[in-house]
Order: sequence, then C-alpha cells, then structure tokens
Amino acid sequence: MSQYADFPTLETARFVLREFVQQDIDAVFRGLSHPQVIAHYGVSYATLDDTQEQMDWFRQIVAEQSGIWWAIADAGTPEVLYGACGFNDRHHEHRHADIGYWLLPEYWGHGVMRECLPAVLDYGFGALALHRVAAEVEPENVRSSALLADLGFVHEGTRRECEFKEGDFLDLADYALLHREWRGSGA
Repeated sequence: MSQYADFPTLETARFVLREFVQQDIDAVFRGLSHPQVIAHYGVSYATLDDTQEQMDWFRQIVAEQSGIWWAIADAGTPEVLYGACGFNDRHHEHRHADIGYWLLPEYWGHGVMRECLPAVLDYGFGALALHRVAAEVEPENVRSSALLADLGFVHEGTRRECEFKEGDFLDLADYALLHREWRGSGA
C-alpha cells in the first residue's frame, strides 16, 4: 500500500518503476549487502535490521521533497525487485539533483538501467523541472561511466581521493546532464 497517494509510477516497455514498500526490504538488503553491488556503491548494510534505515530514507526524501527513488520491477511481476534508481540531494532553488542507481547482479547485462534511467530522467526534467542532474562514479566502474555517457552525461572531472571507503581514499568522477542536452526517452 502506498504511503503517498500521488507517488508517480513510471513504466517502460519491460519494467515498472514503483514506490518502495516494506515487503521490499529483503531484496534491498540482498542488493545493498551483495559484494558486487556495493563494490562501487556508497551505501551498504550488514544486517536486515540495519536495512530499515534505507527503507525509511526512501520515504523520508519523498516527504521532504529532497528526492525520489523507485523500486525497479518486471512489468509482469511488480512485486519482484530488480534494483533501484532515483534522485537525491535535490536543490529546488538551483533545480539540481543527483541521480543514483543499483541493480542485483543477476540482472546485469540485460539493459535494465539503459531502459529505466531515461524514464527517470524524463520525470526529473519534466515533472521535477530539474535543470541539471549530476552523478558520481568510481572511475573503476567503467560500465556505469559508459551508461552515463550513452545517456548524454558529460564527464566534468575527477575529484582525487575525495572519499574514504574500506580503509582507502578513492577518486570520484563527476558527470552531469543539463535539461537542454537531454534527448528524452525516445533517444
């Protein structure tokens, strides 16, 4: 059951992007504790109980209007979670937000994000009236960098050793896409 009557459900040819529900917690934990998923992702959880923090965050950012994240599911089985994508750190005055995403490894290489992110970007540049969408990627995550480039994002530079993770400093590549550069989901 939706907490927000007006939560926007997005649809693509194969997927439905829907609101997170409490029943998704097991799949969210599976994703955000999976070594392959969290290798290049900034959030991880050690226990199912800890994952409640993420579930609460999904609701909190919508309530605060600081972002919105969707659960990615197969259109035919919307209760089965594949991953997640959405906006956070939204700044209304500057019409800017960050985009993020993750996907369970069994769905990698099937074009899931390539199909879903255009719908999310259409929503961001349309309904949210964003002017700029930014993304941070660890340079070693070449698949994510290639996806962003294919979507029209521009590599704006790399911040050297700006984050500390698992005992090491790491670089983050900054990408951004402006509304006037967006080709739309029909691209």
